[in-house]
Amino acid sequence: MRSSRSAESLALQLLRTLRAPRLLLAGAAAIAIGVSLGAQSAREIPFDSNADLLKLPDNIHLGEVAGVATNSKGHIFVYTRTGPAHASVGTSRTFYKSGSRLFEFDQTGKLVKEFGQGLYGLNFAQQVHVDPQDNVWAVDQGSSNVMKFDPDGRLVLVLSRKPEAIAVRPAAGRGGPGGPGGPPPAGRGAPEGRGGPPPEAGRGAAPGGPGGGRGPAGPPGAGIPGDSFVRTADVAWDRAGNIYVADGVAMNAGNARVAKFDKDGHFIKSWGQRGSEPGQFNSLRGIALDAQGNVYVADAGNKRIQVFDGEGTPKAQITGIGTPAAICMTPGPHQYLYSSNSNDAESLDNGEIYKLELNGTIVGKFGRAGKPVKEFGMVNAIDCRTENDLLVGELLNWRMQKLTLHPPK
Repeated sequence: MRSSRSAESLALQLLRTLRAPRLLLAGAAAIAIGVSLGAQSAREIPFDSNADLLKLPDNIHLGEVAGVATNSKGHIFVYTRTGPAHASVGTSRTFYKSGSRLFEFDQTGKLVKEFGQGLYGLNFAQQVHVDPQDNVWAVDQGSSNVMKFDPDGRLVLVLSRKPEAIAVRPAAGRGGPGGPGGPPPAGRGAPEGRGGPPPEAGRGAAPGGPGGGRGPAGPPGAGIPGDSFVRTADVAWDRAGNIYVADGVAMNAGNARVAKFDKDGHFIKSWGQRGSEPGQFNSLRGIALDAQGNVYVADAGNKRIQVFDGEGTPKAQITGIGTPAAICMTPGPHQYLYSSNSNDAESLDNGEIYKLELNGTIVGKFGRAGKPVKEFGMVNAIDCRTENDLLVGELLNWRMQKLTLHPPK
């Protein structure tokens, strides 16, 4: 009888450990953090929301809000999938531009100006961020460009090259994307939302093949050394100004790596390839750095956030928080990490946002998927310049919400 009870107790303890959110040390066994059963049902953080902060002229409308950010003055930048997109189909090739717009608002929500109107690389918005010098960085999934603007809106740096137009009409009888009876070029259900980017965004790379579809073959998803991005996901910086790019939104195709550059855009190194082992990725969605220079990457396809040092050495994994999409690191002496378990385009499941300690412990969560204010539709961006005042960009609901959290004293 005693042996049976001991076995039962051991089994229950193991089950609790497996259910708990956990920080996995790379190459080591799982270590449970927080309380075992209570961690899955993390406490709710009460919050208020303002979904009407932005005041748009009558002739301007937001589409899918892919990126939100603030500068040191409190001005708000919104990168949205809207605008007069132009696609010219001459023969067998499609040329695409101007599918997204980048706006600046003041802290009251009044429109100040538009950045890069008609710019070659603003095709299919993915993210926007503001660096410590108030430069504005737009990440575009369609053009695969990362574009740096100075505070006045002048373009000062471009990473990657917009792909050449690619054939979207296969030869007769060969089938494939765009072919008779086949699916449209940008498939449904992509985790980045609402059908994926314009057809050219794949850069001609075969699924699982080397990034960009040119250059020597390497491990699947490792890409070509340098800034040959494929459906770029996000950008962040360390204290020295080095640039880190999460390269590869697509699931099971294209690039799956992090690329590092110096402050002037010179390539330093990259790490990662497609897979599920430590240091491998499948659909990168976000990237952020803490004050010590550790790199946090939302690895959506593997349902985890991976943590690296600044040279790409795996340090840890954070799991048990759903499918990380948008992530954001707060400033200050005690940093927190926010991570959205965003719903996909086909459902209103999940949708909550987690507040985490940097070791992976869940502090709390708030929100759920839905249409009304205080609910979220495919969160793609979080700005957390202050710990309890957040901006959230939604793809499905075409809006930005300003959240005010009310954690217990």
